[in-house]
Amino acid sequence: MLLAEHQSKELIAQYGVPIPEGYVADSAAAAKEKALNIDGGRYVVKAQITAGGRGLAGGVKFAATPSAVAQEAKRLLGIKLVTEQTGSDGETVEAVYVEAARNIAEHFFIAIVLDPLTGAPLLLASQEGGIAFEERARMDADTVKSFKLTEGDEALGKFLSDLGIKGAKSLDAVTAAYRAFLDHDMLLLEINPFARTASGEWLAVDAKVALDRNALFRHPEHESLFSARALTGIEAEAARSDINLVKLDGDIGVVVNGAGLGLATNDMLVDAGGRPANFMDIRTTAKSFDIARGVELLLNDQKVRVILLNVHGGGMTTCDTVAEGVAFAYSRNSRKVPVAVRLAGQNAEWGLRILKDRRVPIEVFSDMTGAVIHAVNLAKGSG
Repeated sequence: MLLAEHQSKELIAQYGVPIPEGYVADSAAAAKEKALNIDGGRYVVKAQITAGGRGLAGGVKFAATPSAVAQEAKRLLGIKLVTEQTGSDGETVEAVYVEAARNIAEHFFIAIVLDPLTGAPLLLASQEGGIAFEERARMDADTVKSFKLTEGDEALGKFLSDLGIKGAKSLDAVTAAYRAFLDHDMLLLEINPFARTASGEWLAVDAKVALDRNALFRHPEHESLFSARALTGIEAEAARSDINLVKLDGDIGVVVNGAGLGLATNDMLVDAGGRPANFMDIRTTAKSFDIARGVELLLNDQKVRVILLNVHGGGMTTCDTVAEGVAFAYSRNSRKVPVAVRLAGQNAEWGLRILKDRRVPIEVFSDMTGAVIHAVNLAKGSG
């Protein structure tokens, strides 16, 4: 689950990661009041959504006075902010973060993720942070360097220094972020920009945290974060149908039962050169009509060029139940994008028969690798 910026910063600040002074507000009047508590005389007003790309979409505004803060907050609150990561539906701005604006001398990018090959924490870093970082990284993969965090602080310090992130304070901030990542079972901790101010401070100017919902039993302190997060757009619609769905920016729709299988499927797609349009986890309580609604959400996404159906039937979610949902979705939708299918486990043959009898445009594969490669080829127009 992705957290909003203010929630992400609250978590990492507890470990000593330095952040600018800031406060969350849900009204223009509250935003002005919060600004009056901030020293410095220059402010940033940031829309609090979980998707990235806010700056390029007009979701980050500078203000010179508390009254100007109130005006910017009034403009942002209640709008649907559309970014590269939200899709066309956008995400409603229900709160803003009022923060002290700082004089930034250098912008860097750092993120901690789980290495898909080893499962160990991996640090990603770049000399070119800021709002246009993702576009630069897409154009040049060498923009981002990686470091295995298990190698120790001395090696980490050299890695950072070689990128221009120099000094004990920057190393302390990164190691503090690493402790937070481990302690809270994070899937992602991104700081962009990780900035050096003109006075030599190092600050997490923006932060994004993704928590592992499956680790909630170890973290009762996270329950309020999970319950407070308001799902929007297709994620909310999917949740109402007993499907955990996270919108991504790719063109391959993914239909999967189980969070682990979902993560593995997306990893395989990326490794094969594809771009998943979503993460999906069909809950064990989902019925065929629920699954149909989840598939319809993917069919309604005009960026989706192919669907990868990767299901291992068992327990309460059998292959035929999923196949019924897929077939029903296709019967009600005018879009008939091709489907690369891998079904295994309980009622797999029955599920395949349903898809064929209902004339869903499928190509069947006996293994995950074959289905993944076919889906990637179709998305690239070479299938």
